[in-house]
Amino acid sequence: MTATDSIKQQLQQLRTQILQHDYQYYVLDAPTVPDAEYDRLFRQLQQLEQEHPDLVTADSPTRRVAGQPLSAFSQVRHAVPMLSLGNAFAEADMQAFVQRVGLAGDGPVVGDLFAVADAAVEFCCEPKLDGLAVSILYRDGVLVQAATRGDGTTGEDITHNVRTIRNVPLRLLGTSWPDELEVRGEVYMPLAGFEAMNERLREENAKPFANPRNAAAGSLRQLDARITATRPLKFCSYGSASSDLADSQSATLEQLKRWGIPVSPEMRVVSGLQGCLEYYRDMGERRDRLDYEIDGVVFKVNSVEQQQELGFRAREPRWAIAYKFPAREEITVLQAVEFQVGRTGAITPVARLQPVQVGGVTVSNATLHNMDEIQRLGLMVGDSVIVRRAGDVIPKVTQVVPERRPADARAVEMPQQCPECGADVERTQLVRRSKGRETLSEGAIWRCVGRLSCPAQLKQALLHFVSRKAMEIDGLGEKILDQLVERQLVQSPADLYRLTHEQVIGLDGFAELSTQNLLDALAASKQPELARFLFALGIPDVGEETAKTLARTLGSLHNISRALPQTLMWLPDVGAEVAHEIHNFFQDAHNSSVVQDLLRCGIRLQGEGEVAAGLRGSVSLAAFIEQWQVSGIARTGAQRLAEHFGTLDKLLAADWLDLSAVPRLPEKTARALREYLQDEQNRTQVQAAEQQLLEFGMHWSCEAVQGEAAPLEGQTWVLTGTLSQLTRSEAKQQLEALGAKVAGSVSAKTSVVVAGEAAGSKLARAQELGIRVLDEEQFLQELARLQ
Repeated sequence: MTATDSIKQQLQQLRTQILQHDYQYYVLDAPTVPDAEYDRLFRQLQQLEQEHPDLVTADSPTRRVAGQPLSAFSQVRHAVPMLSLGNAFAEADMQAFVQRVGLAGDGPVVGDLFAVADAAVEFCCEPKLDGLAVSILYRDGVLVQAATRGDGTTGEDITHNVRTIRNVPLRLLGTSWPDELEVRGEVYMPLAGFEAMNERLREENAKPFANPRNAAAGSLRQLDARITATRPLKFCSYGSASSDLADSQSATLEQLKRWGIPVSPEMRVVSGLQGCLEYYRDMGERRDRLDYEIDGVVFKVNSVEQQQELGFRAREPRWAIAYKFPAREEITVLQAVEFQVGRTGAITPVARLQPVQVGGVTVSNATLHNMDEIQRLGLMVGDSVIVRRAGDVIPKVTQVVPERRPADARAVEMPQQCPECGADVERTQLVRRSKGRETLSEGAIWRCVGRLSCPAQLKQALLHFVSRKAMEIDGLGEKILDQLVERQLVQSPADLYRLTHEQVIGLDGFAELSTQNLLDALAASKQPELARFLFALGIPDVGEETAKTLARTLGSLHNISRALPQTLMWLPDVGAEVAHEIHNFFQDAHNSSVVQDLLRCGIRLQGEGEVAAGLRGSVSLAAFIEQWQVSGIARTGAQRLAEHFGTLDKLLAADWLDLSAVPRLPEKTARALREYLQDEQNRTQVQAAEQQLLEFGMHWSCEAVQGEAAPLEGQTWVLTGTLSQLTRSEAKQQLEALGAKVAGSVSAKTSVVVAGEAAGSKLARAQELGIRVLDEEQFLQELARLQ
């Protein structure tokens, strides 16, 4: 074997391995290697291809993004037209469709109009993705062309963009694929990726997309594939232009999946009308839990032979139909904009709309987020607007219809005084921290400065404080809190614990028993777990999980309240912005006063202790230096500095000659570090941060403790269905106490699923992925064994 042959063989092996890993990760959602191993293989392939550019092939995983931007899209004529589907909007439409295909197929003889052609026909069912239809052509197993649907006959060539979609294989897996295979499906954008992308666009002051479908379409029609490559697109096949791959629609999809083509995990085969309706209802119920938008369900006669017998109309196949869900977007008129005050004082504009039916619900209000969003939309009172509603999510205005704007339309303006208390309204300042510097800019949020003297802020703060996941004080609902605030009996959370029997019984709706029950509930809430208390305080950006992290790691309110941002950032899942929010909350004199007042009222925190043993000695000098974010100093440079100086004191005392002696430290980087350390404020912060690491035992000089890991450390559990002997909250609490993370959805990373009564899609997903499933009795036995 020649040297070139050997290199070719290495390249082919690497490409095959990476292709298989892509299939496991993107199509099956069941990765078989860690990310680091995948990255190592990818870098190895890149290196070999750079050394041997003449051996690079079009189907190489490194070729997903290549070439210069296009000046325009060329046209592609579809060998087989991409037809539309007929629509059903009611059960009667579906009944007519099933009856029609049953009469023409293997059901009752034609002419027997009174026969029920129900269970005779099998249907392949899939959710109807709200994306962009595309066709992808493979020749000899290699992706050679991709095109949009266009007018059904001619589409646009988007090959360079489709190649960037990670779950689209550049080369088919397996064997026995035809010489030419045209795969058809939808390109869509998952909701999580859509929200993250829009958030980035807002941060960059760019226009966000109105919905995932627009985002997918806009991303696919980029002339520069490098832009498309940054968008979180996915592809899902619904079939092939060839009808001879298998004898049924479902078998065709399974064959495509074996060749590496992603297909819907929700695909099912059902019989007759009842099977179709049950599938439609099931998808409708689960629609809002999916990570992608669907606007209906597609039903196709499963038998390819029957499909051929049924044939086509002018624009659509007779053997398929899309049963649409109620519309989630409608047009209506913006009648007014009102401003609401939230728990943190944020002033939020709310649209008052001419009532309209959206997704089966009458909508008269919609969120507008903030004034920046109003400006982006170009919104004026009196405008006709498009309103979108998705499940339980608050409806929102996504678009203005400018051609319908009336002559008397009025601009929307932020009030200068709080609509609740009359205090001043101020725009927040946005602090961006990067490379050791802070820059200020105007934020998107406006706040009332009245704090707890503002009735709206006080009411919202109290509602949060007494809620189930916070202090869990039964009997204190919104109407009762309204009375307490309006009668000025409560002006801070601490005042709840000062309520007397006389004050409570004087409230509307209270008698002797209900009064005593409320006072007993208040007394019972005085011994909360530390995490609950932290969550109840309403610290900005600190949700239930972050509160648990703070309690579990720093151990006590005393430690948490004095923790510096530089210390907090070493905790799991606590970033720079959250760290500063926590620090600023406890440094604020008003907040500190409220906390101390609560403690004086008899709050006794449970579960307090020391800083977690796992944090002891967890911060290295190199990591500490890297945290400064000095320009030019990343992980490797920080490691060299740490090894060279050994201690922070020596580094702080270093002069120019000392820094120039550090191996491979560029002069520009040394200068930036010198300037950073000469700044008195920076030196003070660095020394204070080191001192706190010593106090908390996290410093590199502290000996690490090799503690015994929790029994379920590193495992992810999912609870589904109804448990009879435990509440969901109690089960979650016990699992977390054993070290497990409790997630809301099942994935390949799930360790165990606990399935109670009436467990649904999560149980089915776990069974598909081969994940361990426990019923309630087995779960209780497992808890008893581990505790």
